[in-house]
Amino acid sequence: MHPVIHHLSPIARWAVESQQRSRRNAMLATTTLTQRRSERIEVEEFLAPRRGRPPNPASRPVTARG
Repeated sequence: MHPVIHHLSPIARWAVESQQRSRRNAMLATTTLTQRRSERIEVEEFLAPRRGRPPNPASRPVTARG
């Protein structure tokens, strides 16, 4: 628990901790969805030539380059 949270009232502490749990759950969900999307794209790219058509370039996500 963050040191500042100790000085908050129980209701305020609950709100902060609830928000932190929600953010963590959202990050985990995003990671899971990203992994599934990546696997789906990989399978589509593998199967496309076997079906006699090229892979769909629109299924490839746009990535930031830095």
